[in-house]
Amino acid sequence: MAADFLPGNRLTLLNSGGEYFPALLAAIESATLEIYLESYIFADDEIGHQIAAALCRAARRGVQVNVTVDGFGGQNFSADFLAQLTEAGVRAMIYRPEIGRFHIRRHRLRRLHRKLAVIDARIAFVGGINIVDDNNAPPDMRPRYDYAASIEGPTVQQVHHAVRRLWEIVSWVNFKRRFRLQALTTPCCGAVGSQIAAFQIRDNIRHRNDILHAYIDAINAAEHDILIANAYFLPGVRFGRALQAAARRGVKISVLLQGKTDHPLLRFATQALYSAALESGIRIFEYEKSFMHAKVAVIDRHWATVGSSNIDPFSLLLAKEANLVVRDRPFAGALEDSIRQAIACGGREMGLAEMSCQPWHSRFMRWLSYGLVRALVGITGYGPKHWQADEETPGLTAEAAKQ
Repeated sequence: MAADFLPGNRLTLLNSGGEYFPALLAAIESATLEIYLESYIFADDEIGHQIAAALCRAARRGVQVNVTVDGFGGQNFSADFLAQLTEAGVRAMIYRPEIGRFHIRRHRLRRLHRKLAVIDARIAFVGGINIVDDNNAPPDMRPRYDYAASIEGPTVQQVHHAVRRLWEIVSWVNFKRRFRLQALTTPCCGAVGSQIAAFQIRDNIRHRNDILHAYIDAINAAEHDILIANAYFLPGVRFGRALQAAARRGVKISVLLQGKTDHPLLRFATQALYSAALESGIRIFEYEKSFMHAKVAVIDRHWATVGSSNIDPFSLLLAKEANLVVRDRPFAGALEDSIRQAIACGGREMGLAEMSCQPWHSRFMRWLSYGLVRALVGITGYGPKHWQADEETPGLTAEAAKQ
């Protein structure tokens, strides 16, 4: 489904938790009618307790507070926060509670990966930042590097509709009739600024490819520069071909990826694609200063996206995701400047010579990791139809031959 761009927004780019959480807390404290909060992780740390306390205060003053946390990413949410929130009057639900750790089922990978908040239908937050302290990480991976954006204006209506719909679905599935919604607020549709934006989701019904298509359409229209910062980057054929076509027509492409990771398997699998990408003229940087969790991109310093969706099969084929897509030079320029600053301060450029000099066991590990990820996607039932077959990732055959 094509993005529904709306003018008249006021957008603010928020760099990591240091800017995001103060803005979120201020919005929660100012709420008078309703709050929706969705998160993949709700951590038992300083930030988690600050957000929980603010939600409790809002509920006690009569605000209807609706919280949804993923059952896998937030496995400890019930033990850490649920009683406290419920006692204060917060309505909290778990999305797909994790029951069996050792049963490989398709639904286990259909996670709620969105990070959204909407307060009084007047301000929304979209991004990749979970409810977790930036310093809640191993010492060498602090602080977490990520982005979010606040929205005021017509696009808030799109976010508000999405969170209400998910809440209604989850409450129905869990038979929580007392959590059914009433029309408390009408989203403000009036213009409050001059920025153009669209809110897009990925689900397994009507919006399976919306975020993927938004990326590909923007890449196909690129004339000068493509800058991507993405934590877990393992594109399929259409995305890869779009990047290669852009590189052939002279577009300068730079990709910032993780240098320090919490998922080594995915990082090794991504590195299997480095040689083919480098040979195409795509520059690759690994961020080594700390843990990079960003999922953002800027094209021609005019188009930008900030959200929760990685460019990998788990985000693009399975999880519920949400991205803000922006057509605005000041916003895109600020995001590009921030990413390039991160590259300058913490990025290490990868080169063909370095990749070709890797020992055979390192090359084999990359190839094996890629195969394992493909197999895992195949187990879910999505691989052969949606990601394999004619959707081979560009460069895999050439890279595998070098092993």
